[in-house]
Amino acid sequence: MKLSEIKSALQNLSTISFQLPNGELVASHFHVTEVGIIHKHFVDCGGTVRKEEVVNFQLWEANDYDHRLHPEKLIHIIELSEKTLGIPDLEIEVEYQMQNTIGKFGLEFDGVHFLLTNKLTDCLAKDQCGIPELQAQPTVGQWKPKTSCCTPNSGCC
Repeated sequence: MKLSEIKSALQNLSTISFQLPNGELVASHFHVTEVGIIHKHFVDCGGTVRKEEVVNFQLWEANDYDHRLHPEKLIHIIELSEKTLGIPDLEIEVEYQMQNTIGKFGLEFDGVHFLLTNKLTDCLAKDQCGIPELQAQPTVGQWKPKTSCCTPNSGCC
């Protein structure tokens, strides 16, 4: 989800909720304590120099149960960050405190909740590392065996 998409979604909401990949909701008294831009400049294992940029939101829970972040306040925080830091319309990455470390998530919206989506590591130079690309797995109804060792009602299965 890009910054423009979250601002658009927030305009149609009366409350904000974030849902973790396991289905649990982030406590309703969360705060967005940071909105910023992360620049990543790196060399992958194949020797290619790469740059990535994402907008970073940090969600934080405190013992402040009486205050809730309302959509218009988060829009204000986002717009202030855009103006002050010169943030372009980038994909959003969300940081959230997990059990013993900070979790990093992608962000989607289902019309009700902002969904924190799992992020995975990956080799960006599989061709140079000798790692074959995974072939697509057939979906139900697509797979057809080339040969059959038994037929229906043959008693072999």
